[in-house]
Amino acid sequence: MTYTTLRFEIADGVATITLHRPEAANAINPIMGRELKDVAMICQENTAVRAVVMCGNAQHFCAGGDLRAFMSEGGQMSGRLKTLASDLHLSISRLARMPAPCIAAVAGTAAGAGLGLAGAADLVVAGKSARFVMAYTAAGLSPDGSSTYFLPRRIGFGRTLEMMLTNRVLTADEALDWGLVNRVVDDEAVLDAARELAASLASGPTRAYAAVKRLVDSSSTNDLETQMEFEARCIAELAISADGQEGIRAFLDKRQPRFRGR
Repeated sequence: MTYTTLRFEIADGVATITLHRPEAANAINPIMGRELKDVAMICQENTAVRAVVMCGNAQHFCAGGDLRAFMSEGGQMSGRLKTLASDLHLSISRLARMPAPCIAAVAGTAAGAGLGLAGAADLVVAGKSARFVMAYTAAGLSPDGSSTYFLPRRIGFGRTLEMMLTNRVLTADEALDWGLVNRVVDDEAVLDAARELAASLASGPTRAYAAVKRLVDSSSTNDLETQMEFEARCIAELAISADGQEGIRAFLDKRQPRFRGR
């Protein structure tokens, strides 16, 4: 399928979503919201997808929501914003809940909802010149795009409030120090590094990765005993899965496992 604001491809188990509105620093407009919802559904439902890379084209990751497009809606702005937020939020939910790991490759600016997209990814690879900023309150707005959910989990409540109230701009190194990103590489190596990481994950035990994501997510709301019961159920189920059996045999045979994502 051809998209207007995105480039989307699946190769060797890795899906790549490229935000493609270079004239607007890849800002999210209603069309991009709908198209993100569509590709996120594909990534969640297609069992051939075992890792996802999300990146921006050219010099930016994503400048957030397209405020110019919103202003052009006039009296319909509120309703259109709700529709866009619904599409974007469904996209993020599917990417966060899918079994396959999602990697954000951030070059240039990740602002507003763009920072929300990056923060919702399981892993983030950033270029040295990448910059991260909330920017909502600078325009008299409040955050969306999952940032009030994922940012406190990544960097803590105090630092999240600092970013949202003061609109502090984080450099790539600061973002690494705060735990917002996992790795900083040269700008020209961002996408290659993300794809290399995705390829490694795509050859791994997808069901085990899905369990890790569910377990870590639930850890912030479960008490100790509930969380340990969840752990016990997950490991018991995985132990009798095809990949679990292969992983155990490979460990005992002292060889590399050959996982098939089942």
